[in-house]
Amino acid sequence: MTLRELEYLIALADHRHFGRAAEVCHVSQPTLSTQIRKLEDRLGAPLLERTPRSVMLTPFGCDAVARARRILGEVEELRRAARRCRDPETGSLRLGIFPTLGPYLLPHVVPRMRERFPELEMLLLEEKSESLKTRLREGRLDAAVLALPVDDDRLQAEFLFEEQFLLAVPAGHELARRDDITLAELDGHDLMLLEDGHCLRDQALDVCRLSGASERSSFRATSLETLRQMVGADVGITLLPELATRQPSPAQVRLLRFRDATPSRRIALCWRKSSAMSDFLTEVAALLRKVSQEQLSEARRP
Repeated sequence: MTLRELEYLIALADHRHFGRAAEVCHVSQPTLSTQIRKLEDRLGAPLLERTPRSVMLTPFGCDAVARARRILGEVEELRRAARRCRDPETGSLRLGIFPTLGPYLLPHVVPRMRERFPELEMLLLEEKSESLKTRLREGRLDAAVLALPVDDDRLQAEFLFEEQFLLAVPAGHELARRDDITLAELDGHDLMLLEDGHCLRDQALDVCRLSGASERSSFRATSLETLRQMVGADVGITLLPELATRQPSPAQVRLLRFRDATPSRRIALCWRKSSAMSDFLTEVAALLRKVSQEQLSEARRP
């Protein structure tokens, strides 16, 4: 069994087509097909169900792909460890971040990263949290900015900052005359939330449970900007994280801070405990912490 054969298997799993997988691997289709057959012969079990138009993984094939990703991830960690020994601030950093934070933090972080690590190539990925965790575990990301808690004992979490939530209401709403609000005063109100899969949705639902508020079931947004604009259009009210409130809102939107039991989310930089980049990622976390706390200080100025 060779690493190349495992790469062919992963390509097939990703593309479900011999021709496209062969293109990605820069080999001919017959070569890739032959190598997969050899791998099946060595393992003594079928990896694929072959049909004229598609490729399906057998249950064993799914398990083999997951193991192959981990193996290749460890091999890549070995290569990166060697490179980091020569120069820890060169090479590339594959960093993930979730969509309700990325647009509000990355524009401030990336210039500082380039200044601090001029030889570093940053490869950024914006995805929902569960996808980031999967990619991180499989070695397809070096680190990811995630909301705590991260329930995975394979991951190291370095705390960065705690971000409060603000209530966004239309200018004509009954609460718009207030300067601030208590959590209990949300009782009886319904909030517009994001669609399933966003960690911010889960955090907002926790606020609803604590306050007695409910979700507006007739509408689920795909982004924070959609929520912001819907508030401006007098459709409803919602929660916005602090860093997002630094972006200009429609004139019709009023932002209220909570004066007690302030809802918030805690953010960390996470990476695999086995990563060869741990020392370097601790430095990156320190820079992210400094930049994010500067931005939060700006957001909290009267």
